[in-house]
Amino acid sequence: MKTTFRLLGLLLLVLLVQVAQAQVVTWSPAFPVHNEPVTIIFDASKGTGGLANVSEPVYAHTGVLTNLSGSDSDWKYVKADWTSNTPAALMTSLGNNRYQITLTPRTYYNVPATEQITALMFVFRNGNGTKEGKDTGGKDIKVPIYAAGSINVSFTQPTVGLNGLFVNQGASIPVTATSSANATLQLFVNGEKVKEVTSATTLEHQLTASTPGANKVKLMAQSGTVTAVDSFTYVVRETVQAQALPANAKDGVTYLSATSVLLNLYAPNKQNVYVVGDFNNWQVGATPMKRTPDGTRYWVQIDNLTAGREYAYQYLVDENLRVGDPYTQKTLDPNEDQYISAETYPNLKAYPQGKATGMVSVFQTNQTAYTWTTTNFVKPKKTDLVIYELLVRDFIAKHDYKTLTDTLNYLQRLGVNAIQLMPIHEFEGNMSWGYNSVYYFAPDKYYGSKDQLKRFIDAAHSRGMAVILDIALNHSFGQSPMVQLYYNSATGKTTSESPWFNPDPTHDFNVGHDFNHESPATKYFVDRVTEFWLQEYKIDGYRFDLSKGFTQKQTAGSVSAWGRFDQTRIDLLKRMADHLWTVDNSAYVILEHFADNDEETVLANHGMMLWGNLHGNYKQAILGYADNSNFNWISYKQRGWTSPHVVGYMESHDEERQMYEALQYGNSSGTYSVKNPTTALQRMQLAAAFFFTVPGPKMVWQFGELGYDISINQEGRTGNKPILWNYYQEAERKKLYNVYAALIKLKIKEPAFESGNYTLNLENALKTIHIQDPDMNVAVLGNFGVTAAAIDPKFQNAGTWYDYVTGAALTVTNVNQTILLQPGEYRVYTTKRLSSSSILLASKEEEKSLVKNVVLYPNPTGTGEVQVRYQLVAPSEVTLQLYDQLGRLVSSRSLGRQTAGSHTITQSLTTQGNKRLSAGIYYCKLLTGNTAKTLQIMVQ
Repeated sequence: MKTTFRLLGLLLLVLLVQVAQAQVVTWSPAFPVHNEPVTIIFDASKGTGGLANVSEPVYAHTGVLTNLSGSDSDWKYVKADWTSNTPAALMTSLGNNRYQITLTPRTYYNVPATEQITALMFVFRNGNGTKEGKDTGGKDIKVPIYAAGSINVSFTQPTVGLNGLFVNQGASIPVTATSSANATLQLFVNGEKVKEVTSATTLEHQLTASTPGANKVKLMAQSGTVTAVDSFTYVVRETVQAQALPANAKDGVTYLSATSVLLNLYAPNKQNVYVVGDFNNWQVGATPMKRTPDGTRYWVQIDNLTAGREYAYQYLVDENLRVGDPYTQKTLDPNEDQYISAETYPNLKAYPQGKATGMVSVFQTNQTAYTWTTTNFVKPKKTDLVIYELLVRDFIAKHDYKTLTDTLNYLQRLGVNAIQLMPIHEFEGNMSWGYNSVYYFAPDKYYGSKDQLKRFIDAAHSRGMAVILDIALNHSFGQSPMVQLYYNSATGKTTSESPWFNPDPTHDFNVGHDFNHESPATKYFVDRVTEFWLQEYKIDGYRFDLSKGFTQKQTAGSVSAWGRFDQTRIDLLKRMADHLWTVDNSAYVILEHFADNDEETVLANHGMMLWGNLHGNYKQAILGYADNSNFNWISYKQRGWTSPHVVGYMESHDEERQMYEALQYGNSSGTYSVKNPTTALQRMQLAAAFFFTVPGPKMVWQFGELGYDISINQEGRTGNKPILWNYYQEAERKKLYNVYAALIKLKIKEPAFESGNYTLNLENALKTIHIQDPDMNVAVLGNFGVTAAAIDPKFQNAGTWYDYVTGAALTVTNVNQTILLQPGEYRVYTTKRLSSSSILLASKEEEKSLVKNVVLYPNPTGTGEVQVRYQLVAPSEVTLQLYDQLGRLVSSRSLGRQTAGSHTITQSLTTQGNKRLSAGIYYCKLLTGNTAKTLQIMVQ
């Protein structure tokens, strides 16, 4: 049998090369099997042509597909890494851009006998991997492997791809078919036999294309009881039927009944569109779409569906382009879905391997609607907003909405009242920030199903937290069907016919393909997108990425010109926001704009909020440097705006982490160093005190409340970052979290922080904020220097003031009486008592403390010691700790396990080194197991 196959292969090679001369590779024998040699010839001038006319060696980057491969991209047993020049993968040059390699698949790739090899996969490259040769369209090159010892058949003419063969009526189609051994060969057209030869390996026939529509040609080879089959489809072109779109038709899918849908694609200037999918067994040409009289839309009704079943589908445009539905709410990805676990996305529909290429869309009739449990949610006021920006991928290890929902208790304890998700609509790949957007109505499956997303939003609303979506409508990327519909592969740009995109971007910061926001088609699309998430998912607003790019004004080559006042851009953004507000008049519209202030003022006064990046100024202050440390631009008043619409932040996804910079570049004086981790965390508290207390909405980046100190550039700027939930268990980081929580509570709860009557004095190391309000006055004092200094508090009035940081009362007779602040120390004084305990030490554990009725005597004390009297509700290990006003541990003493009941101990007021404490306010903290109780003591 082996000898027969080799002889047959030699006979067929000449024929194969003749009929496949446009192919990137040819192979011999015609029906390669897993355990016999196969010769692959690569023509570098074909396909992408990336290796055409190279003078250097060419290597095969190659692997196999087996029965265990999930997709054509799931290569197994790859011969060598991309830049590994193994001699076994070196191609032999045949001249004239042709290269050859001979291999026996099973042994060459060392594939276990238990696995079935289904194909060989290739990408050819030069020695250093800077040039490559791939199939047309940038696809990997695939060589099929046939079953050994069986009859195998194939058509060698015509060459028919996945999209079938389109011909005019009456055209002649020459057909040549081959088999791997002598057999009876029969040719059928639409089930009718048109040719038969016996004891042959070749069949030839001339077909006449007479029947309009799709026609199936089948080849059957029979030898004894063994049968082999191959087939292809040719489509006889028909005149596209013109018919008006039904009045009830939506974009994309309109569900007519449990068994019927209407599909609708906007594709002006296209000649014809067919739909292929599960409902017609992916038969090309079986379902032509009608065209509206204006030539802009294609539509068709699909009937006889199974209620509740998911159907995959694609559009075939102008006979050669497969695209998904721009309005689909679910996609299937041939490359990335295999990496999504069943836990993240249960029962994910399999990709239709061999029937489709690229992204596939899905529809489903009779879907069970999600039942919302929170129906009376009221969005937080803009002035109260504290937004928590997060990337699901880097926030929780399971990167799914279910686990994200479980973290809401953590965020609720922190006190934030809005969560801003970095883009979650379908983007290219899985491991992404999400700004490489492609499908705007489909949640990316890498994070879970749409119902899991709805449960997360529902749960957030039940806790009083809004959910804001970050969305990228400046641009779209290459997997977008809207990009693909009008794409010129030769230039790598969209064509001038595109109703949505500019062939060339209008500004220097563009990535992907630049939306033309003046186009009516883009305006329409933007409105459909923003409506959808508000209505379908009940999200509360948007952060529009790169909103300064929403313009047709040409500024490429001048970033400064891009930021100047642009009335057309203002009009476009106003139009977009106004339409959005017709759907939800309370929806947040947040712009990442960074244009000149005269333009941002107009947008802010129109009701939009704008990102206020104060990272650099806060960084300088945190590091302990006076230069460029004035962060007063966080104030809407400083900008001359009439409304507090600056969403100020110290960190976002785009900036280096403040804690990392403090540890790397912090200032020092004597023994005081900002680079010390404990000191750096304390300065994060200081910055927070001067951040949350400035009136207006605020935003924090994930884990900033724990002093996250991993560089943004670790594993690449957009690469995965370590998820360090263990930080929450570290005392000093947990302290920072508690300070954030206390300040956020203060900001949201107290009306003074909505006051427009405030002044900022932030120029120097000693900084102050003063707020005047009928409810209470506020004075925030802080020392951003690295040495102790006396500050003039400039209290607004005499009387009793209360320090929210320490809980201590201060009698003020002289409003300018100086207060000594240690480096990094801060005070938040209010004219009404808000708390009698220290926010540096207070915790939720105090609410369930085992220790009760704690008394410190005498207090104040000048004796150098204090008696501590208390009751234990139950037996417990007891530890007594002393802290200073900055929350730093002064001493710690274990009292051992004590019985329930009353106890009295005497505590020396000294440091761990037995140095007597200097005068001031301290905190005595009794730890009982996992609970605590803290009291203030005055040392004289």
